[in-house]
Amino acid sequence: MVVLAWYWGGSAGRPPESFFRRRGGNGAFDPMAAIDRPDPVIMGHLLAQHRELHDLLVEARDAFAAATHATAAVAAAHHRLTSLRKHLVRHFSQEEEGGFLEESLARMPRLAAAAREVLAEHPDLLGELDGLLETLTARDIDAGVWRQAGHDFEVFASHLLAHERNENAVVQQGYNEDLGLVD
Repeated sequence: MVVLAWYWGGSAGRPPESFFRRRGGNGAFDPMAAIDRPDPVIMGHLLAQHRELHDLLVEARDAFAAATHATAAVAAAHHRLTSLRKHLVRHFSQEEEGGFLEESLARMPRLAAAAREVLAEHPDLLGELDGLLETLTARDIDAGVWRQAGHDFEVFASHLLAHERNENAVVQQGYNEDLGLVD
């Protein structure tokens, strides 16, 4: 307690208000997340992004599950993949501009190589998705092309999920805590 008393200016009681952050507009304060603990706001945002990503993958998979290669099915798959791509561009941009990986690196700099590997996968993942979108642009495709597009989607999905597992592993190691993000 001696260290805390010194840190808080000689008082062994409550830390100063500057140690807390405001909660809402009512003037109440919450303690800030400790440096060795994940910030619940950051983790909530990460989990929400990954939940949305998985929802978009399921929707795209459902579109490819259509037994027909009719124009409407192709258009639906193209639309869902376009939504997925928009989400990925935002998600990847946030990762590249700092975000969750940067927090992990600030806590544990030895993760820099693993974080670089995760970031280096972004162009290839977007390239895979762009190739799939290009295949579906014709909208009038035969059954063989439709089956191949479904297969290509599954390959892309497996690459994307592996990427997300690697990203989650870096984040978890940075916080030195199991956040329930890795399978």
